[in-house]
Amino acid sequence: MGKLRIGWAQRDVTPDCPVYIPGTFEMRISEKIIDPITTTALVVEDDNDIAIFLSMDLVVIRCFLLDEIRGKVRRKNPAIPVMKILASAMHQHTAPSHYYDGGEIDETIKEQYTPEELQKMLDDYIPTSLMGVPRDGMEFGSSDKYRDFLSDKAAEAICEAYEKRAEAGISYGYSYAVVSHSRRTVYFDDFGKRPTTVLNPLTSLHGHAVMYGNTNDDQFSHFEAGADHFVNLMFTFDANDKLTGAIINIPCPSQNSEGESRIRLTADYWHDIRKAVRAKFGEDIMILGQCAAGGDLSPHLLMYKQARLRRFALKYGDEFTEEDIPKNVEALERRDIAERVAFAFEETLAWAKNDIRKEAPITHVVKTVELSRRIITDEEYEFCKAQLDAIKDIPYSFDHGSPRLNLERNSNLKGQRNRYLGVIKRYETQKENPKLPMEMHVIRIGDIAFASNRFELYMDYMHRIQARSPFEQTFIVQLAGQPGMGGGSYLATKRGVEGKGYSASMFCNLVSAEGGQELVEETLEILNKLAVED
Repeated sequence: MGKLRIGWAQRDVTPDCPVYIPGTFEMRISEKIIDPITTTALVVEDDNDIAIFLSMDLVVIRCFLLDEIRGKVRRKNPAIPVMKILASAMHQHTAPSHYYDGGEIDETIKEQYTPEELQKMLDDYIPTSLMGVPRDGMEFGSSDKYRDFLSDKAAEAICEAYEKRAEAGISYGYSYAVVSHSRRTVYFDDFGKRPTTVLNPLTSLHGHAVMYGNTNDDQFSHFEAGADHFVNLMFTFDANDKLTGAIINIPCPSQNSEGESRIRLTADYWHDIRKAVRAKFGEDIMILGQCAAGGDLSPHLLMYKQARLRRFALKYGDEFTEEDIPKNVEALERRDIAERVAFAFEETLAWAKNDIRKEAPITHVVKTVELSRRIITDEEYEFCKAQLDAIKDIPYSFDHGSPRLNLERNSNLKGQRNRYLGVIKRYETQKENPKLPMEMHVIRIGDIAFASNRFELYMDYMHRIQARSPFEQTFIVQLAGQPGMGGGSYLATKRGVEGKGYSASMFCNLVSAEGGQELVEETLEILNKLAVED
């Protein structure tokens, strides 16, 4: 086992020009930077094994990004075991794109794949990307160049954290902070069959459930999944028991600001959390955020909206006029969340620091698991073919009023085609590929554990793992980076699939609810093996 050694590093990865912001069905181009986009690395090791955590202010990790980071780390320091890098996204809808945009493939990628493997991945990716959409005079930075910059900085951070390893200690605990709310509303009636419902077949394949549905409705029944207010924390200390940083694990995507009318780059509520914690404990405190299962959760409040405005008017009224409160509600929600998380941090640290451990066994398992795909039915296949046929020949238009609107409308058209084409391609290959491979990390650090997945994972799966885990606390890490081009996608529960709606449809789910339970069992099998180790 031996003594723990810990190192931290962080990099600012804010782009220096307008960029494409992914996370919606169209290309949004940034206009302003509100706060820094960052990536943070933490290395924790003992004499037996090592865990390398990397947190990234991104909507998701795709398009060779993890491969590039690992390849560049390997070149910078061959002693670092790059397969032990667990990189995860915080799911900001206000962060830059690193998606492949037709540029040169990095040499580190060419070293990791054969030319045939590379070409196959590109052939699968390019038809369903936004490449080729006319920009009509819109100037913005290359996503390929940003990925190169981002992977450089992330590799630097990992190497720096590795070099800074020094004898240290950890403590851990949990508290509560209201961050997430269910974002799936359930109605007594079938919402999709209402005569007044106008359905968008891409996002509105509704049944009784609706993503972000109206709660002021006489048919509103309940929220599908409730919420999870646990905040799991692992603190780090130097050899003199001085606090140096913490992992903060919250079951909620960082997307308060996704709906702002001004397209701005921001780390969303994670910036406010970092700011609030550092205000209490020092500007040099390192914070590594992790998004736990939050596929059916979000920070958006779907009821009590008038009460929220009153709360903010009374709480922040010395800084904002009553008229300004509604205009700044998303920023104030972020601040409100950060204050709660900072209190949870402080409350937990007050007692967790009484049990600082300088030795704790570390075991880090990296395994590729095979999960049952969400099967596309014959009816769904025919539906998508018909829908694609109806729009495939619609020409791009340049009369929407401005280059920005032209780009948004034309990319939305391409995005619609992509959705149908993606389902068609899945149907045509699912018999040969009934399983989706996923790189999973399961890490033991003393009496706590971390378990990763690539998905926007519905909350129930996390609870199934945590309830049966042999460890005192189990940190679930969603949206973990994967080798190759893929990453992300929702993983809905059986309950969600039966309710239908966005995030529980054929477009959103690469893996079935049965595959979700396979993920649970695979994770628990490894956790149980790690728990019996000396």
